Amino acid sequence: MIKYITTVLVVFLLFSCATKDDVVYFNGINSSDNSVGLDSYSPTYHIDDELVIVVNAIDAEAAKPFNQMAVSYMDDIRYAMGRERIQTYIIDHEGMVEMPVIGKVKLAGLNRAQATQLLKDKLKDYIKDPIVNIRTVNYKITVLGEVNRPGTYTATNERITLIEAIGMAGDLTIYGERENVLVIQDYDGKKTYTRVNLKSDDLFKSPVYYLSQNDVVYVEPNKTRARGSSIGAATGVVISVVGILISVATLVVTVMNNNNN
Repeated sequence: MIKYITTVLVVFLLFSCATKDDVVYFNGINSSDNSVGLDSYSPTYHIDDELVIVVNAIDAEAAKPFNQMAVSYMDDIRYAMGRERIQTYIIDHEGMVEMPVIGKVKLAGLNRAQATQLLKDKLKDYIKDPIVNIRTVNYKITVLGEVNRPGTYTATNERITLIEAIGMAGDLTIYGERENVLVIQDYDGKKTYTRVNLKSDDLFKSPVYYLSQNDVVYVEPNKTRARGSSIGAATGVVISVVGILISVATLVVTVMNNNNN
């Protein structure tokens, strides 16, 4: 009986072992592939994006009216200590921001270079050689599912790839489904769903290789994890009882064999 149980366990382990190809990324890339052609990517602004827009010029005084005033807030009321925070602009439901003096400007749908040039053109009527700096302060990506550190992460450079987002979340667990990663995007209220295979070099050609602000990446559990989750508390008790019975039966057989000898 002991030999039989050992044989069953060995066979189970052999069939449950995963191969290298099951967990390796980018299987389709050969050593001869020195580069992958990627189009230049620049994220565009969307409704509810929060922006810092700073206007400068050679004449600093002339540029002041075009900047939002910094607001102060209290850090510690006991010592009347506080600090200033630059006021931000939020793109409204019409895709607009309202700036001092020049009024409403539509920025939704534009990338940083286009938005910067648009504001410069409007400011030229008021100041000479305007300088415009725009930064998104709510550029965040959420990674969920079978990753080591699921959560929401801030992208500091406003340009983040799917691979970088997964890296920020501590990579996939061994139970993550690498061939069917879901990317959920929301463009001004319209959601899109895109599936990505991390094991294929087609990943680099995917429209979601570069992520947009507020994208959600979801890594599904693979079959091994799904099978494991189906084992509930009752099943665990049954397995434990069966194990005990097998142990008792083995002990009885051993004792009987010793008595016969």
